[in-house]
Amino acid sequence: MKNNSLIKLTILSALVGTAVVSCDVMKDVEYTVTPDPLEMHGDTVRVRIEGTFPEKGLGKKVTAKFTPKIGDVELKPIEFKGEKAEGNGQTIPFKPGGRFTYTDVVPYQPSMEAADVTVSGAAFKKDKEKETFGPIKLADATIITPYLLQKDLKVLMGKDQFVRVTQEQAKAQLNYEKNRSEVRAAELKREDLAAFAAFVAENDSNPRIALKGIQISAYASPEGEEGRNNELSTARSESARAALQAIMKKAKIEFGQTDDNYMLEAKGEDWAGFKTELEKSSMDEDERNLIIRVLGMYPDPAQREKEIRNMSKTYTFLEKNILPQLRRSQIVLNYDKVGYSDEELRTLAKSNPTQLNLEELLFAASLLDDLNDKLFVYREAEKNSPKCWRAINNVGAVLFMQGKFDEAQAKFEQANTIKSTPETLNNLGAAAYMKADIIKANQLFNQAKGAPEVDYNIANIQVKRGQYANAIKGYGANNSFNKALAQVLDGKLDAASATLDAAPQKDEAISFYLRAIIAARKGNDNGVVNNLQSAISKDGSLKAKAAKDREFIKYFENTSFTAIVK
Repeated sequence: MKNNSLIKLTILSALVGTAVVSCDVMKDVEYTVTPDPLEMHGDTVRVRIEGTFPEKGLGKKVTAKFTPKIGDVELKPIEFKGEKAEGNGQTIPFKPGGRFTYTDVVPYQPSMEAADVTVSGAAFKKDKEKETFGPIKLADATIITPYLLQKDLKVLMGKDQFVRVTQEQAKAQLNYEKNRSEVRAAELKREDLAAFAAFVAENDSNPRIALKGIQISAYASPEGEEGRNNELSTARSESARAALQAIMKKAKIEFGQTDDNYMLEAKGEDWAGFKTELEKSSMDEDERNLIIRVLGMYPDPAQREKEIRNMSKTYTFLEKNILPQLRRSQIVLNYDKVGYSDEELRTLAKSNPTQLNLEELLFAASLLDDLNDKLFVYREAEKNSPKCWRAINNVGAVLFMQGKFDEAQAKFEQANTIKSTPETLNNLGAAAYMKADIIKANQLFNQAKGAPEVDYNIANIQVKRGQYANAIKGYGANNSFNKALAQVLDGKLDAASATLDAAPQKDEAISFYLRAIIAARKGNDNGVVNNLQSAISKDGSLKAKAAKDREFIKYFENTSFTAIVK
C-alpha cells in the first residue's frame, strides 16, 4: 500500500477539444494524494490532495476550476485564479507559482471500492472557457478493510443463585414447670419433638443431608434467686439432652446417641424473652409500658424482679401468661442440605425439569453446551417463574446466539420491562446493533457499562467509528478476530498476528484473509499468497474480494497472486 501519489499532469496532452494552448493560460500541475490508495474509516473516505503550480503555471487573468472524483462520485470542486483575475478561488502568484492543499470527507459508497481518484477541470479567461482537461487518474481507491469487522456481539446471562450446599435447621422445644428441670412425659409427646425425631430418623443415612449437631439452649424464667435460675437452666439443658438420647436410642438412630452430637448452652434468666412475650401479650397497654420502663431503669435483675412484684395485679398476669413460656429448652438440629451434582442436574434438566427449582434450572442450563438444550431448559425456567427476568433474558440470549434476532429482542424487552439491569440493557444494545441502529446500541451499551462483555461490544462500535486505539483497550485481554482487525487498522501488525493466533476464529477463512492483509502491509509476498490460498480454500467467495481489494493492489500484476484470484 502506497502512502501517497506524486503525479505530474501535462495539461497539453490532456486537452479535450482544444488543439493549441496559449502559454499564458495554465501549465503542468503536480499532485500528491495521501493516502494512496484511499482508505475508508468510520464509513467515510477522507481525501487529501496537495498540488503545486509551477512558475508561470496559471495566467494572471485566468481562473480555473478543478473537480476531483472517486469513481463516479464527484467531490467538492476547488477554484483558483491568477493574480489579476476576478472572482472566487485561491490566488496563484504568476511568477513564483503556488501550492494548494485540498481536503474533503465523503460518505463511503460501494462504487468507491474498486475505483480511481481522478481530477478534471477547465480554465477560463473573462468567463470564456479556454481549455479543459481530464479525467486524469491521481490515485487508487478504496481500501475498505474496516468492513471486515464481524458481528461478534456478547450477550449477558442473568446469573443463577444456585447453592449446592445450604445450611438448614430443624427445631423443637421442651417446656418445664416452675423450679423444675425434669422432662415431663407429656412433653415427650409434643408434635414438634415427634417431627424432629422423625426427621433425624429419615435423614440419618441420607447422602443429601449431612447432620452436623444438636444445639440445646436452656432458659429459666426471671423470678427467684438468679444463681438458682442459672443452675436450673444448666440442668434443663442436660435433661433435654438425656431425653433426646433416649429417643434416638429407642428408635435405633445412630446420630444423637452420644454427647459429642450435642452442644449445651445454659442461658440463665431469660429477660430478653420476657420482654418479647410481654410486647405481644394481651396485657393492658399502660401496665405493659410501665413494666418495659422498669426493665430499662433497673439493670440489676433482682431489683427488676422486686419492682415488678410490687405490681401485684400485674404480676399475677405475668405468672399465668408470660413466665411459663420462658421455662424451656430450645432444640436446634443444624444440618447441610446437599444439592444435585452437575451430572444429575444435566440429566434432570433435560429429562424431568419439573423436579428442579428455578435456581437449579438456571444453573443446569449453564452446564449445557448444545444451544437447543440450553433453550429448552431456560424455557422451563421461564415456565417455572414467568416473572423472573433472568429466565426470560436467558431465553433471549440463546435465541440471539442462534441468530433469531427478532425473537431475542422481544425477550430482552420483556425481561427489561420486569427489571432493567445491565444484562438486559446490554442485550437490547446487541439487538439494536444487529439492526444497524448503532446510535441506539451505543446508548444502551453505555447504560450497561461494567462487565467486560459490554466493553467488548462498545469496542465493536469504536471500530466502526474509526476509533481503533480505544477499541483495542475495550477488547482488553479478549483475543478475537475483531481485536486483531482493530490492531491492523491501528498499525500494530505484529500484535494483530499474535491476537489472531490466540483467537477462537484463528482457523477461519476470514482470519487467513486478515493474515494476508498483514503480510501485504509488511511486503511479505509469500505470506500474501499462502494465506490467501488458505482463505479461499475455506471460503471461495473471498477470491473475488481479493481480486479487487486495494490492500493487494501492488500484487495485481504478480503472477502468483493472479493465479489464486482468477
